Amino acid sequence: MIEQSGTEATPSFTVIKTYGGSVVYGPGGAYGPRIQQDLQLVLLHSGAMTVEIDKVKHQVPPGHVVLLKPGHMENFVFAEKRETWHRWIAVSVEPLDGMAISFMDSLPLFIPLSEKMNQLTDIIRSLQSDGVQQDEEVIRTLGRPAILLYLAECSQGNINDRKHPSVLIAKEEIHKRYAEDLTLSSLSKVTKHTPEHLIRLFRRDEDMTPIQYLWNYRVKQGIDLLRSTGLQIGAVAEQVGFKTSYHFARTIKRHSGKTPSEIRRESYNHVIPPG
Repeated sequence: MIEQSGTEATPSFTVIKTYGGSVVYGPGGAYGPRIQQDLQLVLLHSGAMTVEIDKVKHQVPPGHVVLLKPGHMENFVFAEKRETWHRWIAVSVEPLDGMAISFMDSLPLFIPLSEKMNQLTDIIRSLQSDGVQQDEEVIRTLGRPAILLYLAECSQGNINDRKHPSVLIAKEEIHKRYAEDLTLSSLSKVTKHTPEHLIRLFRRDEDMTPIQYLWNYRVKQGIDLLRSTGLQIGAVAEQVGFKTSYHFARTIKRHSGKTPSEIRRESYNHVIPPG
């Protein structure tokens, strides 16, 4: 069965338990053959890995995450001359129906490993270290977002494939440091392009300049804080990279048509009273 979530279709699956692991194989290490029982995400951090699935070999680059699916014969061979470190999230699910299997089979076998996937793996392993069992709700329910994150990043990867890598690097830098005094010069150094070239790339891929993207991102973060916190407007402005609350208020008004106070009042009006 395929569930509809907004405009995105996702496969229906029921998680029974979730488990995370980590292992370092020495040079020439191997594992298998085995029949995969779970939906399993394998995060390859270093070394090299060739996974043979139903007698078809796939070479996985380090820095990627693999989605393995139940019912397939697997065999793993690791780097011959160096150690290989990988982690995993094994998500035990009830038997998948035909539509869910077809959906999963349509996905790429592996994609670049994101910081979000690393963080989710860290959380699962930390809970295990605290003694939480695989079938306890707090850890079991993390299996579903792990798989859904992979699906989402497959879709995002299709979009990003059409964008220049330097644009993606600059955007990531903006997302991390938008509250700081970022400049076009600092972004160009990170991407190793001249400011002029970076501007051309952004205009082609984002239909705006890097600095316009930065300010748009600051505005978005500022509106989110206005709606979800009780911080003073001046404090919100400072936290999202504006020098003055006056500049913040004018920019918010220009982008949204509303003042910061109006945005906050609207968010308060949507609060559901207790009881």
